[in-house]
This record gives sequence, structure tokens and C-alpha cells, in this order.
Amino acid sequence: MHYSMVSQSISSNSNQANVFLELDKPQWQADRGTISSREFRASMPREPRMLIGISPYISPELLTAIHRMGHGDEIVLSDAFFPGDTFSQRVIRADGIGIPDLLDGILRLINIDDFVDDPVIMMEAVPGDSLDPEVEKSYRAEIDRHWPATPPIRRIERYAFYERARRAYAVVVTGQRVKYGNIILKKGVVPVAG
Repeated sequence: MHYSMVSQSISSNSNQANVFLELDKPQWQADRGTISSREFRASMPREPRMLIGISPYISPELLTAIHRMGHGDEIVLSDAFFPGDTFSQRVIRADGIGIPDLLDGILRLINIDDFVDDPVIMMEAVPGDSLDPEVEKSYRAEIDRHWPATPPIRRIERYAFYERARRAYAVVVTGQRVKYGNIILKKGVVPVAG
């Protein structure tokens, strides 16, 4: 049986990914003739079920990584140009996804460490270069949406950032295409009731 993709939409408002399939009817008729609705449903591809409240930008691999991270562990969300494989044994690909969307998805699931002065780190510009302030502003908007008490983002020198990335739990290479777009988050302690 043959299916063709009609449309795929990802809605950040509803946090659902919707994929619509349409039966390739001429091929279906030639292959199978007329079948019952029960046979038709049984022949449909089995898709994994979505989890409620998890952004469609969070892949199963990324979900596993942030679940396995302990408090104090760090995760790098890198731009598309970052040499992730050079610095980490645990590289997660998020091609085509921007860092603000990933921040929104991740920060729904974890909190930022509030026991340290600088739980969010970005790379400072190398001498003679400049930063685009809109990049940090877009990241900060997502951080403030979920954890508004987070201290200001700290900027560190390029090679200090690389050393910090080497020690991170994971590096997520995104589709973000901006200079100095890399950011490190330190995972906090999940509050326990009682």
C-alpha cells in the first residue's frame, strides 16, 4: 500500500505535530481492490504517540538526555557552525530547529540551577568582532517565560566556552545560523514537595 505526504505542520501553540497522510488511491485500488475500514486502519503506518506537554521540537534522544542529566549538569545548545563532535561524545542533532524553540521546549521540562551565580553562559565576541544583541534577547525571552528569576546571561571567552562545552553532559547542534549563538544551561534541582 502506498501513502503520500499531503502536509506536515508543527504548531508551537498547541505543542502538537500533525502529519496528514493521503492514500495513493490509484495504487491502492490496483494493489488491494476494495477493503473494509478495519483492514484499512490496520494497514496504516504505526506512528509513536505524542506525550502531552512536550514540545514537538524535543526529540526522543534529547528527552532522554535531559532526563538523565543530574542537577548541576550542563547542556550546550549550539548554533549550526559549532564543532559539536570535537567537544563531546554525546552529540544530539536538532537540524532545522532554532535555539529559542528548543529553549522553550527544554525549559518546560527542567529548571535552571539557582544555587550558582551563572547558570546560563554564552560566548563573548572575539576581539575585533561584535555581537548581535537580538540573539541574546530572543534567548532571554524564553528563559524569562519559564524561569524569570534566572540571573543575567554571563559571557565568557571563546576558548573558556569550548572547555566548558567539553565538560557538558551533551551538545545539541541546532539549525540556528547566527554568530555567537551558542548557549550553555546548567540544570537545577527539581523541587520536591513535602
